[in-house]
Amino acid sequence: MVPATVRSSESPSPIAATAGIAPDFAVVFSEQLRYLWNTLRRLGIHEGDLEDIAHEVMLRVHAQLPQHDPEQPIRPWLFGLALGAAANYRRLARHRVELHAAPPEARAPELAADEDLIARERRVLVQQALLQVPLQHRAVLILHDMDETTVPEIAAALGIGLNTAYSRLRLGREAFRRALEPLMARGGAK
Repeated sequence: MVPATVRSSESPSPIAATAGIAPDFAVVFSEQLRYLWNTLRRLGIHEGDLEDIAHEVMLRVHAQLPQHDPEQPIRPWLFGLALGAAANYRRLARHRVELHAAPPEARAPELAADEDLIARERRVLVQQALLQVPLQHRAVLILHDMDETTVPEIAAALGIGLNTAYSRLRLGREAFRRALEPLMARGGAK
């Protein structure tokens, strides 16, 4: 099982720095599994199913890695595979009811206990709001605002037009804001 959420301030993977050279699957697996895990969680995969779906995506990565363009960053491509798996997962009738439980996370050692509690509460609110954003819009929102992927890279990775990507980003931000406001009004924000 993959532990606590990876912070977005972490430096990019060495995989991204070696564009032009096809990455080794073992390197992709070890360096990107945590990213994949967090991406799947953000896309609405229930905590109990994360391990299975992450490994299913990694099997696809293994099979399709030879076709990946080494000139392109690995994370948007990996996100596209995760999005496909999440879409398939959500089509199953047993997954139509979304659970909004907070994922278990380890305490961040650099934060005081009260700061860590506030940070956890905020992460739970963000996750709850994200789950209310339509999947197509959520995907672009996560890639752009959380993973810091450019819109042209998002469009290429997801196989959509550039204007469509910009539109989905705008609609995703609007839906996220609308979903977050009532959650914060209930006293969740500190």
